[in-house]
Order: sequence, then structure tokens, then C-alpha cells
Amino acid sequence: MGSGHSHEITATGEHRKRLIMVLVITGAVLIVEVIGGLIAGSLALLADAGHMLTDSTGLILALIAASLATRAATLKRTFGLQRAEVLAALGNALLLVAVGVWVLIQAVDRLRNPVEIDSRLMLVIAVVGALANLTGLLVLRPAQAKSLNMRGAYLEVLGDLLGSLAVIAAAVLILITGWTPFDAVASLVIVVVIIPRAWLLLREVVDVLLEATPHGVDLAEVREHIKGVRGVVDVHDLHAWTITSGVPVLSAHVIVDHACINEGRSGEVLDRLGECLGGHFDVSHCTFQLEPVGHQEHEAAHHA
Repeated sequence: MGSGHSHEITATGEHRKRLIMVLVITGAVLIVEVIGGLIAGSLALLADAGHMLTDSTGLILALIAASLATRAATLKRTFGLQRAEVLAALGNALLLVAVGVWVLIQAVDRLRNPVEIDSRLMLVIAVVGALANLTGLLVLRPAQAKSLNMRGAYLEVLGDLLGSLAVIAAAVLILITGWTPFDAVASLVIVVVIIPRAWLLLREVVDVLLEATPHGVDLAEVREHIKGVRGVVDVHDLHAWTITSGVPVLSAHVIVDHACINEGRSGEVLDRLGECLGGHFDVSHCTFQLEPVGHQEHEAAHHA
């Protein structure tokens, strides 16, 4: 028996236009930074461009995943392809790690073997990049709390902004002092920004793939709310997990008293349970198995 089986548009799908807008901005700045980095001889600009390449790739993956996630469910894939968004976030995080490692290796080499840098051109391009990243942040900010992919995109653009600020600082210092290794130092700052963000995103993705309890859902509290419904005696086999961002689900075996069954109030109990979970814990897809007292003795005790 179940409650709340409607399949809604995923959080990323709702904000697809924002992703496209930021993708256009990021792609344009990526091209400018690659050309400028090669001409100016700046590793920091190339590092920021590499970071933006992963951003662009991640945004493309998110858009593809958002499109796949809107496909209707089938008998073989009963939740459709909604989890494609999570896989896209995983690929994005791995790309961030790869870029971070590459920049680290190049920055260490630049510290050992400094090169000539056109700091004026470096400064101009970094300012353009910072303004573009700030625009991207403003576009993504309203949606970043609703989806792993939107949050990942937001954090990437935020990291790009911090990276651009580091490049600006390095360019100014090179202009003042003439010491070009500041460019490599700025590249290392970008690495410091990239790696922790990649780790946080990976951790969230792993939680979803391992079907950990969604953030903000306290199963002990959920259990007490379920037991507070009239006619409910106890609850077991209680599970909550996330299909994709914005789609938490819950299932439970609910023991009801004999009066509930004899008086035909099972439907009423299901309605109250659905209202309880949807109202207090924002879990709209719930599946409940109603059982009479004593039925649990016939089940294997594998779950909480």
C-alpha cells in the first residue's frame, strides 16, 4: 500500500535555463582565458581555464542528465532515469580532481623554473573572468539549494570567482614586484579551492548512491510521528533514501491494531501517514505496508 506516488520534474530540470545561461558565460570566458593564458604565458590563467573546462563539461552533463531525468518511468526503470543527475555530479567531481592534480604538477614546475609573463594582459583577462563568474553566481544562486547538480555548478562558479581573484592578485603583485612566481602561487591557490569542493561533492554523491538517509530526515523522529497516528501500534523496516536531488523516498512496515483492520480504517491510516510524512518531513513518495499485530513474527529480522 502506498501514498504519494506522483513523479515530479527534478530540481535540476526546473532550472535548466539557468544552467544554459551559465554554460554560455563559462564557455566564452574559457576561450578568452585559454587564448590570454597562452599569449601572456600565465599558468594561473590556464589553470582557471582548465577549471572552467570542467565547469562547462559538468554543466553539459547536468543538462543531459536533466533531460534524461524527465523521461517517463518504465517497468524496468520504475523511477525513470532520475538518478542520471547523480551520475553526472559524480563525473563532474572526478573531473575537478583531475584538473586539480594537473595544476598542482604544473605549478610546482613553474616555481622551480619561472617564465616571463605579460602581467598587464593577465590582469585584464582575470578581471573579465571575475565579472563573468560573478554574473554566473547570481544566476545560479536561487537554485543551488535544490539540487546536487545545481549546487555543484554553483560551487564550481564560486571556485572560479575565487580563482579569478587569485589571478588578479598575482597579476597586480607581478606588476609591482616583477616576481613572476606569483603566477604559480596563484595556481596553487586555485588547487586549494578545487580539491575540497570536489571532495564535498563526491561525499554527497556517495551518500545518494549508498542510499544513506537524506539530510534533514531524522528516522527516530519519523518513527515517533508514525506511531502517533491513531491505530498505529508500532513500525519496523523503516527506510529513507534519495533517488536524486529533491526526490527523497521512504518505506515502512506499519503495525496497526485489530480494531483498525476490523473497522476498515486502513485507508484512513494511510491518508494520515502520508499527510504526516509530507507535512513534517517533506517526503512526498512514501510506501507503507500495513500489518496486523503479530505479523512481524513471520518476517526475517533484517532491518530496523
